[in-house]
This record gives sequence, C-alpha cells and structure tokens, in this order.
Amino acid sequence: MDRRQFLRTVGASALAVSTAAVVGSRPATAHPGPFEPLGRIDIDGAKEAVVSADGETVFVAATSGYAVVDISAPDRPELLAERRDPLSDREDGPFRGLYDAKFDGDTLLVVGPANPIPGAPAGVLVVDVSDPANPDEIAFHETGFPIHNCFAADGRAYLTANDGDRNPLVVLDIDSGDELGRWSVVDVDDRWADVPPSMRSVHDVWVHDRVAHVALWDAGTWLVDLSDPASPSVLGAVSPGDPEEIAALTPRGRNRERRTPPGNHHYVATDDAGDLLGVGVESWAIEVDRDDGTTELVGGPSGVELWDVTDPANPERRSTIEPPASPDPTLGGVWTTAHNFDFRDDRLYTSWYRGGVKRHDVSDPTDPVELAWWRDPERASFWTAQYAYPFADEGVFVASSRGVDDASPALYTFPDHAGNQRDPPTLGAEPTTEPLVNTPTPTTSPSGNETAAPASETESSTSTTDAPGFGPGAMPKRPIMTAMNSTPVSS
Repeated sequence: MDRRQFLRTVGASALAVSTAAVVGSRPATAHPGPFEPLGRIDIDGAKEAVVSADGETVFVAATSGYAVVDISAPDRPELLAERRDPLSDREDGPFRGLYDAKFDGDTLLVVGPANPIPGAPAGVLVVDVSDPANPDEIAFHETGFPIHNCFAADGRAYLTANDGDRNPLVVLDIDSGDELGRWSVVDVDDRWADVPPSMRSVHDVWVHDRVAHVALWDAGTWLVDLSDPASPSVLGAVSPGDPEEIAALTPRGRNRERRTPPGNHHYVATDDAGDLLGVGVESWAIEVDRDDGTTELVGGPSGVELWDVTDPANPERRSTIEPPASPDPTLGGVWTTAHNFDFRDDRLYTSWYRGGVKRHDVSDPTDPVELAWWRDPERASFWTAQYAYPFADEGVFVASSRGVDDASPALYTFPDHAGNQRDPPTLGAEPTTEPLVNTPTPTTSPSGNETAAPASETESSTSTTDAPGFGPGAMPKRPIMTAMNSTPVSS
C-alpha cells in the first residue's frame, strides 16, 4: 500500500476534532476517530530531524551519528541507512555529540559537537545524499568551536559558534569550507561584551532570503541581512534586552535569569513568506524561599511567540502559544517547555519535550487555533516536529523523540489533520501547592529589570559555563581559538 492509499484509508477513521484549543481560539475542524501516530521507528540517540524536499525521506541527527528513514509508507517507516561513529579513523575521532543536521539540495550537513568535548573533532560533516540509502561523506570542515545548531541554504552553512567570547554566527561555503563572514551581537554594541557569554549564547539560526534570524538566549532574537556575509547589516531585533542591566546581575541573579522567563530565546523559524516569525522560549522554574519559611516556584515553561516581522525594524508580537502545564517545571522535573517547530502554509507544528507535539492553525496569528495534541510522557520527549508532505486527502508530519528513561529514542509519523488523542495521559502527579508557579515581585531597577535576585533563593548560583538549552558545562570556560580546516572524507 503506497502513502496515498494508506492515508486515504486512515483518513476516514483516524482522527477527531480538537477541543483543547488555546483560550479564545476558534473551534477546529472535526475528524472521526482518535488522533494518534501513524508509525514509529526506534533510533538510538535521536535528536533533530529534517525532511527531504519530496517529503519521503527523513534525516535524523543521532548523537553518535545520523540515520536516514524512508517514510513514503508512513505506517511503516523504514531505516534506509545508519552511520555511527563517523571520522573514527582520525586520531581525535570519532565525530560525536551530534544534535543537529540540515538539508540543502542533495547535501546533508551534520554538525557538532553540540557542547564542547575536549580533544574531539568539531565541525561540519558534508554528506552527499542524492542516493539516500547510500550516504557518501565527502568532506569535513573543521571549525575549532562546538556547533549546537546550524542552517543550510544556497550553498552556505550558518553555524552557531559558541566560543565563550563573542559567540558569533559563522557563515561557511559548503563546498570549500571557506569562511565567508561572521556576525556577533558584540559587533553591534560592545556593552554586550560585559554580559557573560552563557547569557547571550547563539543557540539557533533560521535563514530566509539570506536574512538570518539569530536566537541569542537573553539577548533576544536578531534579524541580520547576510546577503554579503562579509558585511552583515542588522535589520532589527526582537526583545533584545538591555546589556547593562543583564551585566549588572549578581551570579545568583544570572542563574535565575538564564533559567526563567522572560528571555531564553531558544529556537526561531519563519513562515513561508518570511513575514511571521516564531520564537521558541525554553525555560524552567526555580524554587525560592518565601519570607514565611515556605517555598514557591518562580518561572516555569514557556511557549512559542508569534511576531509580525514584515517591518524588521519594528517587530510586533501577535500572540503566544502557551506550553502544556508541568507537574514539576524545574530543570530536573518534567519538561514541557517549547522546543523546535516548523511552519508550513498556515500551519505550525510544535514540540514540547514530554508535553508532546501539537498542530496549530496560524492563519490568524493573533488567534492561533490548536488542531491536535498528542503526548506520551512516559515514553516520548519530543525534540522537533516537522511537516513532511501533502496530497489530495491528507498529509504527514514527523516528530523525533529523545526518549524517556528506558524508553528508546524514536522517529514518529503523524497524520496532518485535526484530532483528539483518546484517553490522553496526564503529565505526572498533580501539584501539591497552589499556585504551582507564582512569580513574586523581584527587586527591580528603575526600568523594571531585576538587578539582584532575592537573597533567599535556595537555588545556588552556577558558573557561567552552565547554559540552559545546552546542558551543564556547555559553554567554554575560556575563549576557543578558531581555525578552519577542511579535509576530504574517505568513502
């Protein structure tokens, strides 16, 4: 049964209307039957997933390598190829800590390590995937800095270069490995140099028409024209923050600021036209002491903000898609904060770690409508959700899960229409305190930003190398000296 036959059959019975839309949203279109995955395939170490142009092949960054999956029959995803421990023939190999991959034409880029690994290779593995079942590793562009995320378009690689100093976005020529240019928020305003690098980490990047949308954690999201990478031009910024106020925070205040909202710009993507920008905010709660001897949680998970960037110099927030509630929103608890997502036409596909995956109608960005939500918090912690392909009756989107405890990481396929999950599981035990997340009034500067966290916070401060979104110790303790070096890879 091919994908069209399969989905016509499933489409008649698989789904139901979502009644869990965001507050104030319009009702979703009804479909009979429960909303549930079409298929699933285990992939050890699964992280980011990207889809080929025809929508039938998914490439998965898998920590110790990468995998290629055929989803042309979405109920039976098939592993076409799996490559583990690339560059293992090198003295410093293998290439590992691979969390991200991106696709450009017939070329796959696999980047890493996501976080610094002393003595391990760091850079861009260039793979010819014109025959997806037989990926051909053709070059490795060594960077000298870890790469948590990247973007690929028009023969260029856009790399997050958290060097523990300026934390630039670096642009490479994919074929030659030559550096074409770089941009740092420190170039715009040298006051950002006084802000700890972990608070302005370059976490992710999205490029549309050679405009880079750069997520810089507590430094916000910056829109940079890279038509000429050697001469970047800033077009605008979303919630950039004040570098002097951030720099003035105490170590404890910095710890609080890095983990809790606002700020925490983690992932960004635009719609097809480039006019609607989604900003994914990744955050948690921390426990603080009250004056009466009890404790409360400050902060919590965050969602996806929708911004109109038709005029990049004057972005306007249209709405925010709120995250699922968590029974324990701390860093060590049940994560339901926003992670990676994808726009296609008037739809938005989102992932929320153990909070599941969702599908929204964003044709009216001021009033997003939740169309479907599926979660399995005991088995699945979703890293991304990506549109795959359409046809007359139905469509498919995919989502990768990093797994939970003993449950295997995996790639899931889902039907692309509205529906309710049958008997949806809870996300954990009900909280024992009310409210679960309560933000007390902080000590503020005249502009309203915290300059010193309350002295009674029980959460100890961490070094500036502890960067949420990356993991403890993710930011280099001292600046990394960068030198590009490109080498062919033996087949």
